[in-house]
Amino acid sequence: MKNLWAPWRMTYIEHDVDAGNECFLCKALKDEGKEDCLILWRGELTFCILNRFPYNNGHLLIATNRHVGEVEELTPEEMTALMRDTVRAQKVLTNVMHPHGFNWGLNVGRVAGAGLVDHLHMHLVPRWNGDTNFMPVFAEVKVIPQALQEVCSKLREEAQKTG
Repeated sequence: MKNLWAPWRMTYIEHDVDAGNECFLCKALKDEGKEDCLILWRGELTFCILNRFPYNNGHLLIATNRHVGEVEELTPEEMTALMRDTVRAQKVLTNVMHPHGFNWGLNVGRVAGAGLVDHLHMHLVPRWNGDTNFMPVFAEVKVIPQALQEVCSKLREEAQKTG
């Protein structure tokens, strides 16, 4: 048997969202500008950040700046900004990574798959023809082929152009 070494996953595994940890999205906003911050851009109402624990290479989160957990709590302006910035993020991913399609997802509530239930965020996952293989089926493992900081740098550069 061969091992797939993925030590960055331990941070995710050990993170207990119910233990009173600070919201990772709010923390990212506070840490904006730090070297390991994965924010691509920040707008007046929303921001775009690379998912630290991606489903696929280039997996982005578009979130409200305001810490709010229910869709009905959003202002009409926040709803519009969330959709507008998800479209912008899709253009950035298209220009840099050339995916063949996308999954858009908004998980509301823990039973719906929300790992963070109190801060709404849209998942934008780029997909390519053939990006599924035997690893997830047989080993419940997903291979992410590119380092987060490398992806972040390329996407940030493109995001500056599409602003």
